[in-house]
Amino acid sequence: MISAMCKLRNLTLLVLMVVLLAACAKPTPIPIFVTPTPSEPTATATAMPSLTPTETPTLEPLTGTPTPAASPTPSVTFGPVIPPDYTLPPTTTPYPSATPTLGTPTPSPTPPPRLDGSQIGIQIHPRIEQEEWRQMLGRAQELGVGWIKIQFPWDEMEPDGSGSQSVHWRELELYCQDALQYGFRVMVSITKAPDWARSTNEENGPPSDPQTLGPFIDHILSRFGPAIAAIEVWNEPNLKREWTGGTISGGDYMRYFDVAYDTITAWSQANGHPIQIVTAGLAPTGTSDSSVDDRTFLRQMYQAGLANYPNVAVGIHPYGWGNAPLSRCCDPVPNRGWDDDPHFFFLDTIEAYRQILVDFGQSNTQLWVTEFGWATYDGFGGVPAPQPFFDYVTEVNQAAYTIDAINVIRTSGNYNYVGPMILWNLNFGTIQGAVTERHEEQAGYSLLRPDYSTRPLYTVLRLSFKGG
Repeated sequence: MISAMCKLRNLTLLVLMVVLLAACAKPTPIPIFVTPTPSEPTATATAMPSLTPTETPTLEPLTGTPTPAASPTPSVTFGPVIPPDYTLPPTTTPYPSATPTLGTPTPSPTPPPRLDGSQIGIQIHPRIEQEEWRQMLGRAQELGVGWIKIQFPWDEMEPDGSGSQSVHWRELELYCQDALQYGFRVMVSITKAPDWARSTNEENGPPSDPQTLGPFIDHILSRFGPAIAAIEVWNEPNLKREWTGGTISGGDYMRYFDVAYDTITAWSQANGHPIQIVTAGLAPTGTSDSSVDDRTFLRQMYQAGLANYPNVAVGIHPYGWGNAPLSRCCDPVPNRGWDDDPHFFFLDTIEAYRQILVDFGQSNTQLWVTEFGWATYDGFGGVPAPQPFFDYVTEVNQAAYTIDAINVIRTSGNYNYVGPMILWNLNFGTIQGAVTERHEEQAGYSLLRPDYSTRPLYTVLRLSFKGG
């Protein structure tokens, strides 16, 4: 075990050498929007220790326009509403013209070991123009990851009643088609019921009637189901902000999961296209007025019959806050915060979920990491971070922690029950106003800075998955 840990630490040092060799001029900041990430931690950080981070290396922006992989265009029908030459009308304020280019970092004499990127993915913010979306796919392609995750906000897709299709619906249809043609497997996360289906319009939540969810999913599948490889049924339903209007419990969630499971399974069988069904990734948090402990919530899901659904993967969001991925709970630092509870530690969360599966006789069920990552506002031009724990992590830490996390799961042999891992996120840091105006948490996890330049993690992942 000690030897394995040493190897992992040596890899981290190696990675940092690569990043330092690749360092160039650092740009300045700007922003994001959408999917909430982990819940706000219950621990309160007070006075932060004085941190003197290592000078952060920076990378040159990418250049050139990436093109789809040279592979046959899949024979997929996406329906008559969107012809092949359809041009999406602009729906948002245009962002600064980004011409990302793929700079070549200085090669290291001892590059990091090659990792398999086929079971790694990244989430992309889709509220961008199609040209920029394709640039983001090109970046993901350059990284060498095999999966793309997109959130499907039901309230934006069918705002005017069941069967209505907004411009955003058509946008997502095109974007899923693009991702498939670039050679990615696509995971979608369904969330946020529209007001017409809910008893309240406060925050986000499920429809009042679980049966309402079925037609929405069926509409998606009938339009572009062949482009989808996996569906995550909702996002963090153990939080009030995601489940307002429903009872925050694993039992209540299973009423909706049942409808989704039956709808997806029926379509898959009728069309000969298997789609992996994934339970909602839960926010690692304790029980409060606005949340239910994720471990408790998962047990409630099994008590309500989750084990009776074959071929299901369990979604998980094992965030580490400011703690390194190999750290264990708990040796709290005075006045630091976010280091005194197992919910704040990457491996502790994964192993807690695994134990629950074993307890319910489900040791053959995989855990799919549908979100993970480390956040920092380092490199954003001095913009104050939205949470104190962001300042525990530099851009160099972000790179090292992420590689260590992938490494220990993929190469140690102790976590073979973990399926694909979806990194949160690629481009939330570039969404206009997210950093400089709204100071959004999601931007801190982004691989791209507000000016579209890449953070060290981008280069380290590229070297690890594709060898440069």
